[in-house]
Amino acid sequence: MRPAAILTAVAGIGIVAGLIAAGGQRLGALVDPVETAAPAEVDAPPSSPVPSTTNPEASMHARRVDEASQFYPAAIDGKPLERIAAVEPERPRKPAEDAGVNLVRPIAESAGILTFGDRRLQLAGINPTPADRTCTDSKGREWPCGMLAKTNVRLFLRLRTVRCDLDSAEWMGTVTAACRIGTQDISQWLVANGWAEAEKGSALGEAGETARQAGKGIYGDDPRSTAETGSLEDPPSDLPPDGL
Repeated sequence: MRPAAILTAVAGIGIVAGLIAAGGQRLGALVDPVETAAPAEVDAPPSSPVPSTTNPEASMHARRVDEASQFYPAAIDGKPLERIAAVEPERPRKPAEDAGVNLVRPIAESAGILTFGDRRLQLAGINPTPADRTCTDSKGREWPCGMLAKTNVRLFLRLRTVRCDLDSAEWMGTVTAACRIGTQDISQWLVANGWAEAEKGSALGEAGETARQAGKGIYGDDPRSTAETGSLEDPPSDLPPDGL
């Protein structure tokens, strides 16, 4: 390469470098140092406290019970609220157990006495009507009321199992107990239909007097001489089927 060309190139580079340096100095002089500085924070005036809207005296005694209690007043008529203990729900009562024993295939010895093999049971609250008792009707005629009373009891029982208020199904001789078929008390049925008299002081006394005034059972005429065809008076409607 020629010497003249080299000198020309070197001179051109020097001129360009000088122009760049001069331009940088001028640019730095044009920028305002105040504008580029970070703006100073302006102190805001202190905010005034928000006045309380609650009663200080009442708030001293009030205590929040739950989240919903924030909407309740702290006091009523100047008196702070008091917390009342919650009422416990009443527990359902257990149904009373049906005490007693089941006795199968009862046979009426008379209107008021049942037999179970060689064991005898007298129904409570009544005076049994002997099977050989005779009664006099309104016309002065005698009729075998004791035998008919026993017949009606047998038709009522029909060998169905009875439940009696006993501690055990095994006993010797004769015992006295209340017995029922389903919900029907047998003693009450006998007295209400006039086939047995209520024992003195028994709760069945009123039912016995009603039967007497109505002329039922032993207090009336021989049912065989009437035109009625029914053989069993007032059979209960809630009796269980045979065998229960």
